Amino acid sequence: MVKQRIGVTAMAVFFILSGCQQPGPVTVSDIFGDNMVLQAGSPVNIWGTGSPGSRVEVLFRDQERRVRVGSDSTWKAVLDPLEYGGPDSLVIVSGSHRIAFQNVLVGEVWVCSGQSNMEMPLISGWARLNNAQEEVRSAVYPEIRLFTVARNVSFQPVDTIATGGWKECSPETVPGFSATAYFFGREVHRELGVPVGLIHTSWGGTVAEAWTSRSTLQDFDDFAAQAAIIAGKAGQADSVNAAYIRDIRKLEQEIAELDEGIEEGDTVFATKKVDTSGWLTVDLPRMWEETELGVFDGSAWFIREVDIPRSMAGTGLTLCYSAPDDWDQAWVNGVKVGENRSWDVPREYIIPEGVIHAGTNTIVIRIMDTGGGGGFMGEEKHFAIRSSGGQSIPIADGWKAKKGFDYREVRTIPVSPFNPNQPTVLYNGMIHPLIPFTIRGAIWYQGESNAGRAYQYRTLFPAMITDWRTEWGQGDFPFLFVQLANYQKRNETPVEDTWAELREAQAMALELPHTGMAVTIDIGDALDIHPGNKQDVGKRLALNALALVYGKDLPYSGPVYSGMEVSGNVIELSFDHVYDGLATAGGGELKGFSICGEDGRFVWAEADIHGDKVLVSAPGISDPVAVRYAWSSNPECNLVNSAGLPASPFRTDRFRGITEPD
Repeated sequence: MVKQRIGVTAMAVFFILSGCQQPGPVTVSDIFGDNMVLQAGSPVNIWGTGSPGSRVEVLFRDQERRVRVGSDSTWKAVLDPLEYGGPDSLVIVSGSHRIAFQNVLVGEVWVCSGQSNMEMPLISGWARLNNAQEEVRSAVYPEIRLFTVARNVSFQPVDTIATGGWKECSPETVPGFSATAYFFGREVHRELGVPVGLIHTSWGGTVAEAWTSRSTLQDFDDFAAQAAIIAGKAGQADSVNAAYIRDIRKLEQEIAELDEGIEEGDTVFATKKVDTSGWLTVDLPRMWEETELGVFDGSAWFIREVDIPRSMAGTGLTLCYSAPDDWDQAWVNGVKVGENRSWDVPREYIIPEGVIHAGTNTIVIRIMDTGGGGGFMGEEKHFAIRSSGGQSIPIADGWKAKKGFDYREVRTIPVSPFNPNQPTVLYNGMIHPLIPFTIRGAIWYQGESNAGRAYQYRTLFPAMITDWRTEWGQGDFPFLFVQLANYQKRNETPVEDTWAELREAQAMALELPHTGMAVTIDIGDALDIHPGNKQDVGKRLALNALALVYGKDLPYSGPVYSGMEVSGNVIELSFDHVYDGLATAGGGELKGFSICGEDGRFVWAEADIHGDKVLVSAPGISDPVAVRYAWSSNPECNLVNSAGLPASPFRTDRFRGITEPD
């Protein structure tokens, strides 16, 4: 019986190998196409699908590879390392089926990923790039090739990509492409004089765990269970949709039960008289993580009374305030005047006639935050009651605030077929299909959406980097990333800050081999989370690549804190990457330092440059313990090195941060 089975198997293999069966169509992975760039200097993977047992030939330049399609209908060929140049043709043949890709170059290939600051294109309706029109007009670089992966949420790793294919960089193709990726690629192309391929795969507002595979997240207590649930729902589209709708209803019920401002479906903080004597007093705009409300995702209520003069009470009035994060509901004197789920858009709600009366009126705002920071962005001037006659009453100060509920108390976590902010779903749909395309490395701009969990990011971010490297199977390829830019209202006194802690977590990833960080603490925008200067972001990433990857002898990093010594009432700070010395950007007084004594209370410090050191002290601090630099979302800071590159924010202490769990 055993011999007979062996004979049947051998007979089947004979027919396959002898070519008696006509092979079906051969396919190649979606990442391959006309105008693509293949990586120079490394073995190049070419793969696809076909009829099991059929032969596939891959021809490129003077190389020819013959492979068989496996029993799982997949095949893979590997070309020997290639030299820069082109254009050439890549040909794949199987039986009578032939695929030919034209205008193929050999150069440097980089994957470009992250959230909205990587996604932000040169021309868009939601962000403003500096000098955008001229940048587009001058983007004539036929040896830079652009490839964009379409957004895709997937519960399991997939092999297909929705894409428009590879495009030659031109004024016609570049407007919708990632600005950061383009400026990075442009700098590398100019400096090396070789073709550059940029694979753009990003999604605005997304979290790092969405870009990480289940094999890595299963080791994280915070993500393992949800990642397993998501994987278990793969291929069950109809049941997933039904379960999602059901769970959303359950979630809404749980939130209503948990939120202190809601009783039996009634938003009592908005519709009834509330005693706010025990509430926190805050001036707006502000993110609530910076206040005693604490670090959480959920809801918060804001109440303010405002006196309206008789001259305004009978006119058309509008309630105005800065952009909520994430979305809001608003009431005036118990009457709902607006609700908007758009993020990063200032609000203007028309107050119905008869709602406002002369004298004291009550405004209530409820903010819902599902991830990252929660609260209000923008400027004080956005907060006002305005009349159609041009009168305005400012309302930025003196708000009372109270936490509504915390998502950590919620039992039901709906698994959405559309939500990109779920563990593994973007790795599955937007990274896995690229593997194992041969690349030089990756650039990454993300972190804003994880700022509320900065302490967790210390381990999550390096785990994601290691995850990609493991899955790609191309060793510890270079991974270069952007440290968050300055953003939001500038604080008047030293504060604890989630964005500062996130920047610290990003910097800790430099402990991994072959990593580099572009510091952007000086080129952000207090009023726009998408700063317009992406030219310098791309250039600073490219400086890291040129120095760390391509061996160029040039400055690539700003000063990095390396140590401290206490001498009397002065703390002396040392730095790496000083090059020819320390300086202040634009000259003038050194700014951005705070100092504390044994009580841990930081005050603004006096700081002076002495050679390669910075000396820090403050009146009243006789026994200093620690120093912080640029420790806030939008610090006033100006320490640079001789190359004009900014110092990375840092702290010398290890006090418990506001995102560190108890």
